[in-house]
Amino acid sequence: MTTRSSKYVGVFAALVLVMVPGPPPAAQPQAAISTGTQRSLADVLQEITPAVVNIAVRSRAPAETNPLYNDPFFRRYFNLPEQQQQRLSAGSGVIVDADKGYILTNHHVVADAGEVVVTLKDRRRFTAELVGSDEATDVALLKIEAQKLKALPLGDSSALRVGDSVVAIGNPFGLGQTVTSGIVSALGRGGINVEGYEDFIQTDASINPGNSGGALVTADGLLVGINTAIIAPAGGNVGIGFAVPIAMASAVMEQLIKHGEVRRGRIGISVQDLTPDLAEALRIEESSGAVVGSVEQNSPAAHAGLQAGDVILAVNNRKITGSADLRNRIGLAQIGSQVEIEYLRDRARKTVTMRIEPASAKAGAEAIPAPLQGAQFEDAAGNVVVSNIEEGSAAERSGLRMGDVIVAVNRQPIATVAELAAALKDAGGTIALDLFRGGSKLFLVIG
Repeated sequence: MTTRSSKYVGVFAALVLVMVPGPPPAAQPQAAISTGTQRSLADVLQEITPAVVNIAVRSRAPAETNPLYNDPFFRRYFNLPEQQQQRLSAGSGVIVDADKGYILTNHHVVADAGEVVVTLKDRRRFTAELVGSDEATDVALLKIEAQKLKALPLGDSSALRVGDSVVAIGNPFGLGQTVTSGIVSALGRGGINVEGYEDFIQTDASINPGNSGGALVTADGLLVGINTAIIAPAGGNVGIGFAVPIAMASAVMEQLIKHGEVRRGRIGISVQDLTPDLAEALRIEESSGAVVGSVEQNSPAAHAGLQAGDVILAVNNRKITGSADLRNRIGLAQIGSQVEIEYLRDRARKTVTMRIEPASAKAGAEAIPAPLQGAQFEDAAGNVVVSNIEEGSAAERSGLRMGDVIVAVNRQPIATVAELAAALKDAGGTIALDLFRGGSKLFLVIG
């Protein structure tokens, strides 16, 4: 079971091992200690904690209540108000631009918000504007009008290694700012039931409700992640938490500032992970990458000369770990930007540059049969992804979920939204979908 901080979501924490210099010899005065000794973690936190804020959200949705609350006698007996109160929830956020008042947090913290109030460490309060929010990455951007803000400097999440010390800062249970610590437990995690674009940093932590949207920072005070979720089999912390890497959150933030939404890109390929068996069959030594399965006609990849069987190793000089990593890099790249792809063909390394084009428009309602109404689909790196599901819709009742990657309709392979629409049109009464969800392949039959 994976929970989020609006429910049971939280921060990452990390065990930070800090070497504090011992006392000087008795004959040596305190002032003689070298100024090059490592600072205490407390000194680092004193500088950066003003950049982490508390977020209170008044939701548009009415509060979920016990059924007894609907009984008029019960309400009169306990002197309860006649009208249901709007749901209140709390989370955390990180100031990333002091001059413009930009604050990163989670989408699920501010989803359906009627009002968002930000409280700074110095107890100043401001009503925040929602600049934009992206459910697929669980990233949202707020803006406040305030003076004398403190921003947290950004680190390089791609440089993290398992075992690195990290610190989590947030607002658990609405108690106020709290600091926890741990290590980076794993990198590149996916399939965490937080559907959409996943490349999580995993850390051990005491994760609690209210920490979502808070900061995951290095021991020297650089922001490397936005705390998002935990694994909680029994509804409580078991020391497994996840954060969105700041590289991904920053890419989303740029698009939210520019467009108010994330406009995802594509290059027109379908890919699969480079497995040890595939590497052996291709007689290559590389252990990570993405194998091109097909290339769409007239796509950027086709114009650049990519072919089925090519093994993509890096994007813009940064190695990729697999197909999901490639999807993240391409999907979050700016539309119209140039990307450099390094790949192997016949064991020879090649490099090609191509232009990111916009993903196809979401399939219109007229192209979606009744059992799938309420679902929206988008192209993403040669795959068709369920980008949104309306709550209570026919698509949700049919078993489709946001983040599902559809690869075939009635055993007919599809790679674009246009191909999906055509296949659904020809499907007839029964629809059988081959799809991937959380890293597992599923076969969904819809009558």
